[in-house]
Amino acid sequence: MNLLVDVVEGVGSITLDRPEAKNALTIEMRDGIVEAIRRFRIDPAVRAVLITGSGDAFCAGMDLSASTVAKAALPDFETRSTVEALRAGVHTLIRELWELDKPTVAAVNGAAVGPGAHLALACDFVLVHERTRFLWTFARNALVVDAGGAYLLPRLVGLPRAKAMVLLGEGAVGREAVELGLAYRCVEQTDLLPEARALVTRLAAGPTKMLGMSKRLLNKSFETALPESLEMEGLLQALATTTDDLKEGMAAFKERRDPGYTGR
Repeated sequence: MNLLVDVVEGVGSITLDRPEAKNALTIEMRDGIVEAIRRFRIDPAVRAVLITGSGDAFCAGMDLSASTVAKAALPDFETRSTVEALRAGVHTLIRELWELDKPTVAAVNGAAVGPGAHLALACDFVLVHERTRFLWTFARNALVVDAGGAYLLPRLVGLPRAKAMVLLGEGAVGREAVELGLAYRCVEQTDLLPEARALVTRLAAGPTKMLGMSKRLLNKSFETALPESLEMEGLLQALATTTDDLKEGMAAFKERRDPGYTGR
């Protein structure tokens, strides 16, 4: 399947492992990531998720040789098959990751192209090194932006810059990705995985349910009016009071000590 999936000390890790193809996603890899995320969602032992790639690339997007759009010139091609393939494929992948109620970190160890970039950008924290490159090739290949890019990019970098990325193919490298809002932090290449693991370990030690609820509020903020957002805050805060972690947090505050959260 060209994926490495494991769970160690509260962290679920997914490594794209097809370095000879710059980790371009096959259908099996795409579906394997969805399966892993769904498994992490229901596994109480997983409290944060790390995604990275092997070799010198993060993900070169979908392998077009296995993509539905590559068959568009065939005489028996059905247009509707593209819609259904996207719904069942990369749309499901991006939604599962974006809506996962646990914190996620992407360690973007090299080129992230099109859907590969969006795989990283659907995570809560994106770490890059100075040679990491984000690229968009939809226009060059006569394709419409997909894999959630039309939703994610304007929210991260603003509409004018998002149009430049999609329509003109403008990319971003290293620290520029942080300045534009695509990434959280740029570190030395040799420090990327250690920094990412330190961050995801920190998140895994936090109050998992509350982090997930705060993530939900933030992710929905662009589509939610203020009154509904405030109402949802109240409902989720009330739900937080039923958890062991909130009780531990309040006790630690009173006793002036570090809290020991369990994710319950």
